[in-house]
Amino acid sequence: MLKIGIEAQRIFRKKKHGMDMVALELIRNLQLIDKENQYFIYVKDDEDNQVLKPTDNFKIIKIPSTPYPYWEQVLLPEYANKNNIDILHCTSNTAPLKLNSKLVLTLHDIIYLEKLNFTKGTPYQIAGNFYRRWNVPKVVKKASKIITVSDFEKHAIQSHFGYNNEKVNTIYNGVGKHFTRIVDKTVLDNIKRKYSLPDKYIFYLGNTDPKKNVAGVLKALSILKKKANLHCKLLMLDIDRNFLQQQLNNINDLSLMDDLVFCGYVPNHDLPAIYSQADAFLYPSLRESFGIPILEAMACGVPVITSNTSSMPEIANDAALYCNPFDPESIASSINQLVSDNQLKLDLIEKGLNRVNLFSWENNAKQTMDIYNKVC
Repeated sequence: MLKIGIEAQRIFRKKKHGMDMVALELIRNLQLIDKENQYFIYVKDDEDNQVLKPTDNFKIIKIPSTPYPYWEQVLLPEYANKNNIDILHCTSNTAPLKLNSKLVLTLHDIIYLEKLNFTKGTPYQIAGNFYRRWNVPKVVKKASKIITVSDFEKHAIQSHFGYNNEKVNTIYNGVGKHFTRIVDKTVLDNIKRKYSLPDKYIFYLGNTDPKKNVAGVLKALSILKKKANLHCKLLMLDIDRNFLQQQLNNINDLSLMDDLVFCGYVPNHDLPAIYSQADAFLYPSLRESFGIPILEAMACGVPVITSNTSSMPEIANDAALYCNPFDPESIASSINQLVSDNQLKLDLIEKGLNRVNLFSWENNAKQTMDIYNKVC
């Protein structure tokens, strides 16, 4: 029997994002398939603490809330050492420098080590990038195994650090089983009222991180509007209006604000009904290590437009329409092509529903268990 610690610091926070959901889904699926090993789940206590329940062999260890570097570098190893664990799995790119156990590190990406605007974004994002730039080169040397989420990112990590195939392992993310096409009119109407959704919209998931390409999306919409080809709203989640106002000032098209719809932060369980009512899903990121929303949209029967760069063609394969994310004209052309070609939409929906079947959190958990066994 192994004693395995999993760092899942932020899974109890209300507003969870990509890496938080990956850690949560991993743990939930490990609970289903592993009844032998003993697990210690290290978290910060927060208001959404019912999303994960302890079991006989899964203990939830709440570590006091402190600034992240102190929590990770001081408190986390103290608790891990007290539990005398064999392996600590750090799930969010960084890890303690001093640790008695063996280390498994999930390195989702190394974007912050590249030249792609790592010093741009919010102060919180910039501070996080500097911390990762300091920590990651040190902890990758200490890790017994590194897990990443696509072959694209695996090759990027190997090229940057010079590691071989045995050190770095690709384990694909999955898609939650609740992501499915919602057809219940009552559910759809309730979500429509709750978030004031328009009748027709393209769904775009982005934020202030430069890689999410908000500027490129807005420029593409401006192109479409000037050509009278913008026939529906763009739905955006949890993006600050002041930030968008500044972006629109930069492209000299404040009129676009009338074509944007905002619905704030949306809990994960409400997302399927939002996807299901969209005419298309737009995901033209400049750089991604995986792109879980691509699969979520496909699982909900929505045609996807995404980028022809980094990991996105690896994940979407032939089930998406591609654009050059660095070229707003290309993004605009893809939007116009998809919304005006019904047969293309139907073809992409069918291919997407087939494609998504290749990705599951159960497989993710099984492959992660294999890594634990290889380490010990």
